[in-house]
Amino acid sequence: MSDLVYYEKPVLLDRVKHRARRVRPGSGYGFARQANALYLAGAEFGEAFKEYAIVFSRTGGKVLPLAMLGLRSRENLFVDAGGRWDARYVPAFVRRYPFVLAELPGQSMALCIDEACPGVGDAEGEALFDAQGRDTPFLRHAVDFLTQYQGEYVRTEAFCRRLDQAGLLVEMDARADLVDGRSFTVNGLMVVDEKKLMALPDAAALSLFRAGELHLVSMHLASLSNMQALVDRLAQRDPALPPAPRPGG
Repeated sequence: MSDLVYYEKPVLLDRVKHRARRVRPGSGYGFARQANALYLAGAEFGEAFKEYAIVFSRTGGKVLPLAMLGLRSRENLFVDAGGRWDARYVPAFVRRYPFVLAELPGQSMALCIDEACPGVGDAEGEALFDAQGRDTPFLRHAVDFLTQYQGEYVRTEAFCRRLDQAGLLVEMDARADLVDGRSFTVNGLMVVDEKKLMALPDAAALSLFRAGELHLVSMHLASLSNMQALVDRLAQRDPALPPAPRPGG
């Protein structure tokens, strides 16, 4: 479950170089067509758990929550052929595109933009800078969104670290069996072990409850029922194979 990055040409947003750049909102989600999983902030669980299976994965030494979007590598079953997102809730990880905050060595977070985004150009869309080179309301709104998102990322990272340190996460392989006999297995997933959760000391359980994190765990566990819906999406997009030809036929 490592298909998380779809920024093809991210560069630092430059007030001079990108003075005439515009971003066309609503240009579709085709850029995320090959993302089979996306990071979720804890603040998103309330909406995300209704439609996506929320799992955990260890990436670069950190444990992160992910929304499962596909069962095969480089396949997002929530983006249709027309680049539309086929779900009510679109994760913030997607909505922030084509912008992203990057951490530079020895510096604070810097704003980047994906120059390869089809919605970025000079002809049409929302301007990034005004005639005097100042940030437009559109750009300020994007920066505010990213700043809030980064804060949620930090809080979610701490939540996942506490789950990991408490020994509540166990590995789980997701297996999908289609009616035509094909099967798919997704490795490297982790889920909260309910037995270990129930065996937590009272003080640890109360701490999770007071922090609002026990509710996040409950939504994570409830979301796992969406695994079957993911299998159904795969079966609809990739129907049963035709029967094999008979020998000599």
